[in-house]
Amino acid sequence: MTNLPLNFAKAIADETRQKIMEQLCCRWLNVTEIVETIGNVTQPTISHHLAVLRDAGLVDAREEGKHTYYTLNQDSIAVCCGRLIQVFAPETELAKAVDEAHK
Repeated sequence: MTNLPLNFAKAIADETRQKIMEQLCCRWLNVTEIVETIGNVTQPTISHHLAVLRDAGLVDAREEGKHTYYTLNQDSIAVCCGRLIQVFAPETELAKAVDEAHK
């Protein structure tokens, strides 16, 4: 990601992608399971949003037979959130803590 804060913000700006991320936190789901848990969204739409999240590095995928399973990449989320804090709130205590963590 060349512009990490911007790419992260764009990826999470969509409400459907936020719902997908909530579902993928701490578990692996395939597209059909995500469609079932979110409802009112088609499989192609979910697949599109997963591609956006995957391109942004926010979702990991693994193949199992005919299915692909997805989960939230929590390390990437933490890095992106830390970068946002450093860029947009550099004088806060949290930004200082992020700086210390990266030393």
